[in-house]
Amino acid sequence: MNDKFERLIERVEQLIDRVQAVLPQPLTAPADWNASIAWRYRRRSSGHGTLEPVRHVAQMALEDLKEIDAQKEKIERNTRQFVQGKPANNVLLTGARGTGKSSLIRACLHAFAPQGLRLIEVDKAELTDLPDIIEVVSNRPEKFIIFSDDLSFDEGEPGYKALKSILDGSVAAATPNVLIYATSNRRHLLPEYMKENLTYTHTEDGEVHPGEVIEEKISLSERFGLWVSFYPFSQSEYLAIVAQWLSHFGADANAIEAARPEALVWALERGSRSGRVAYQFARDFTGRAGA
Repeated sequence: MNDKFERLIERVEQLIDRVQAVLPQPLTAPADWNASIAWRYRRRSSGHGTLEPVRHVAQMALEDLKEIDAQKEKIERNTRQFVQGKPANNVLLTGARGTGKSSLIRACLHAFAPQGLRLIEVDKAELTDLPDIIEVVSNRPEKFIIFSDDLSFDEGEPGYKALKSILDGSVAAATPNVLIYATSNRRHLLPEYMKENLTYTHTEDGEVHPGEVIEEKISLSERFGLWVSFYPFSQSEYLAIVAQWLSHFGADANAIEAARPEALVWALERGSRSGRVAYQFARDFTGRAGA
C-alpha cells in the first residue's frame, strides 16, 4: 500500500512539473545589465519572456542624419531631458518610410548611452507584456527607452489596449526611468475606413464631432506626448543625403559629383527618394568604386 502511495505521489509531482513548464513564467532581470546598451524582449513558446542583450548594436551618429534637422532637434531635446531626470514625453514618430525615424532613435541611444540611456526593443505582438518589462527595470538606475518599430494595429489586437493603458490610463503611476518611443507610417496606428466618416455628427451651430469609432482610433496617438512627423524628401534633399553617405564611405568630392546622375536613376528605379534609398545607393556605389 505504501509503495502504491509513493508511486502516486511521484506521478503527481511529475505532472505538476510538466504543468509548471508550460505555464507563463514571470520575467526575470538579466544577470548582467552591462552586457549591452540595447536589449530585445522575446517571448518563448513556453510563455517565458526574456530580455536578450543585442551584442552588435547598429552604429548611427546624429551628425550622419541630414535634412531632418527639425525632427532631430525635438527628439534629441526630449531624450536629453529624460536622461537628465527632467520631465519628458513618450514619442510617436510618423511619416514617410525610409526618412530616418528608427535611425534617429538609434543615434540618440549612442549619443546618450554614456549618460545611462538604454533601449529595449519590443515587437507589436509582445506589447501585452509591457507591465512585466517595466516592473523589471523600474528600480534600475539607468533610463530605458522601450522602442517599438513600424507600429500599427489591426482591429481587436490585444497589444493596442495594453499600450494605451501604459501610456496614460493605468492605475499604476508612470515609471520615471521609462519612456516609450514608437515609429509608424500612419499617425492614428489603426486602419481607417470611409464608412467611419458617417459617424461624424453636426450641431446646429456648425460644429463637427467625430463618432465613437473615430475617437477610439485617435485616442492611442493622443496619449503620446510628442508627435514628430517626417516627410518625403525633395530631389535636392535626396542628393544632399547621398553626398553625405558617399563622404561617410570615403568618396571624394569628384566622385560625389559624378555619382549624382546614377543616384537619381537609382531612386527612380525604386520609386522613392528616401534616406534609406540614399544609404543603399552610397553602399553600392562606393563598393563598386572600391572607395
